[in-house]
Amino acid sequence: MEEYEFYWRVEPSVEFFCDIDYDPFLYMKENNKKYGWTISLIEFEATIPTLWETTKAFMKEHPDMIPKNNLMNFVSNDNGKNYNLCHFWSNFEIADLKFLRSPEYTAFFDYLDKSGGFFYERWGDAPVHSIAVGIFLNKSEVHFFNDIGYKHEPFMHCPVARELQKKCHCNADDNFDLTPNSCMRRWVEIS
Repeated sequence: MEEYEFYWRVEPSVEFFCDIDYDPFLYMKENNKKYGWTISLIEFEATIPTLWETTKAFMKEHPDMIPKNNLMNFVSNDNGKNYNLCHFWSNFEIADLKFLRSPEYTAFFDYLDKSGGFFYERWGDAPVHSIAVGIFLNKSEVHFFNDIGYKHEPFMHCPVARELQKKCHCNADDNFDLTPNSCMRRWVEIS
């Protein structure tokens, strides 16, 4: 993977509902985006009981790695005291591999790995990537692909804007973004 700048995670049995009439990789590169997503939701807290405490310990030990202008307010409602369980659903993500290879992300991942949570709990890539995005990136570096209709059972993102619906074949009423378990409201609030 060393020769690649970006990756797009595509799961089996997913559906895409909109014409993608541009190159998402080129869009990310030209607009200095490091992470892109379509669906965000609440994590099951029982699967990650010590992830946030471990993250806070990392941030306390490495304050120099945490930029002030970050997306902490997406993953925490109280400036980092608690994790609000919001995460980007990683079965659709486009990411800059330079970010995932960065000294900051590598140090964070190694810290989590040494703590044992991947083995003794169920720390998945979605909350880990999302928390890393939250503590290391700012909102201008993260892109919500609103124009890409996407479904991975049981959730779907379908654009609701009429101009975007013209190139889609999904029902906007089925959009997960409008449900209580979506973190879309949080994303909009921090705009």
